Amino acid sequence: MLHKLIRRKSERQNQSLAERISLSKKEQIPGHIAIIMDGNGRWAKKRALPRIAGHHEGMKTVRKVTLLANELGVKVLTVYAFSTENWKRPKLEVDFLMRLPEEFLGTYLPELIEKNVRVVMMGENDTLPRHTQEAVRKAMIATKDNTGLVLNFALNYGSRAEIAHAMQTIALQVKEGKLDPSDINENLISEHLMTCDLPEPDLLIRTSGEVRLSNFMLWQLAYTEFWFTDTLWPDFDDHCLLDAVESYQSRNRRYGGLKGEEKN
Repeated sequence: MLHKLIRRKSERQNQSLAERISLSKKEQIPGHIAIIMDGNGRWAKKRALPRIAGHHEGMKTVRKVTLLANELGVKVLTVYAFSTENWKRPKLEVDFLMRLPEEFLGTYLPELIEKNVRVVMMGENDTLPRHTQEAVRKAMIATKDNTGLVLNFALNYGSRAEIAHAMQTIALQVKEGKLDPSDINENLISEHLMTCDLPEPDLLIRTSGEVRLSNFMLWQLAYTEFWFTDTLWPDFDDHCLLDAVESYQSRNRRYGGLKGEEKN
């Protein structure tokens, strides 16, 4: 039995990427994939490189994953690019991270447009450096009519702050008499979040072996399937994404209830 399992694993690893993509397309593809991209610093440290080298390599991984997700038919890809807590990092690293969106979009925007990808952002935009705001704004304008995958950058984003802001907005509407407290329900709260125009994630991926959410989409992930990997983000390749998708496809999503024969 062990030999059979090893042989199957070997055959699966040797299967061409094109074959695996074809296989995945025959089954259910997660409509919205959210990724906590972790491990850039450790990737660089293993190679005796500065942390910023890991972030730069991780930028290239965002491109690869975006293109494959788009090819698979994923509708939304949300990537956790910079959290509200990341401002606590050394200034040199923060300054570099604030330049990455400009470099990423300056380099890959023509390709994203060609692939029909639409760029959006969620997070506290007003406190970002002007050059970062401008790079994202230009990309959003240039891709606003695209109808393919939505590439959603969570930039200067924190879920607790997002929820608190939604509560403040709703409370103000109640105070002004525009809402009654009895009107407040889950749908209303969702409508006041930064993701109000997006479906909730079907699959969350976190790299580098960490198994926490790090203040990321706490409301939206209520019934999301989680997939963790020890792979560092710069090493996350097409096969890793397909592993995650295939794991998702093997699960039975119940949303708190029962399905199929379990009801009998």
